[in-house]
Amino acid sequence: MMRAVTIKEFGGPDVLTVEDVARPEPLPTEVLVRVHAAGVNPVDWKTRVGHGMAGLQTFPLILGWDVSGVVEEVGFGVTTLVPGDEVYAMPWFPRAAGAYAEYVTAPARQWARKPATLDHVHAAAVPLAALTAWQALVDTARVQAGQRVLITAAAGGVGHFAVQFARHLGAHVIATASAARHPWLRELGAEEVIDYTASPFEQAVKDVDVVVDLVGDGQDRTGTRSIEVLRPGGLLVAVPGGVSPELAEAAEAAGVRATPFLVEPDGPALTTIAGLIDDGQVAVEVEETFPLEQAGAAHTRGEAGRTRGKLVLTVTG
Repeated sequence: MMRAVTIKEFGGPDVLTVEDVARPEPLPTEVLVRVHAAGVNPVDWKTRVGHGMAGLQTFPLILGWDVSGVVEEVGFGVTTLVPGDEVYAMPWFPRAAGAYAEYVTAPARQWARKPATLDHVHAAAVPLAALTAWQALVDTARVQAGQRVLITAAAGGVGHFAVQFARHLGAHVIATASAARHPWLRELGAEEVIDYTASPFEQAVKDVDVVVDLVGDGQDRTGTRSIEVLRPGGLLVAVPGGVSPELAEAAEAAGVRATPFLVEPDGPALTTIAGLIDDGQVAVEVEETFPLEQAGAAHTRGEAGRTRGKLVLTVTG
């Protein structure tokens, strides 16, 4: 048996309860990992209330996709990892991974050895957010040195990695964030920082090659407004919410491209990212940690917004 945070129905943070559940067993090609820390992401609380990845889940559900821990056992056929290896991953996404628990199983090749310079808390803050930023910039936008890249909500979990990865790729990085975050984002590599609370960003920037929109085309229509800053042929990567028919029509009319995006498990990319972290090229920001039993408090904190970097659950020592 193991401790896990489960939900039996969609709802507020109070539906998150700690229970004893059966410990999973690794199938062939899978590894069993003892979880030391689990990252908390917006998709977690969106799914908890019935949005996000809710349509792909079944009850009882163990939330969470970010894991850092130690390999406990390997299934038949695993040759890349052995018991005792310190690893991190975003397994199974968008299917349930069950990260809010003491143990997780997943295919061996979805894992990577965690950055040697990070403890498990900081390593657990990396996978989902960093893979989102990496796959958006490297695999989807194929950002090149000298291009102008705008990142909205740059001080958040995905955003602070996107700033650093874009800088690593040689881009001219433009970020939106509240004024208090500007000095920190400049330290991470942003060359221009726009206070979105003071004036619309589309009035302050133009001729952008790539926009990584981490806000979405909701009430303030950040996605639609992003089209105005793109050069002809530029690309909008719409991370939350995807591309609505209206947004696609606006992009086509403006002569730019817009693509939806969803992150995928990617062990090799996590290995590359670990190397950048260990080389001191990428920093990981954790704003606050919570014990597993306080997962509801972590969700409440996250839903309040304005988080700098990531929130993390501590599971085992």
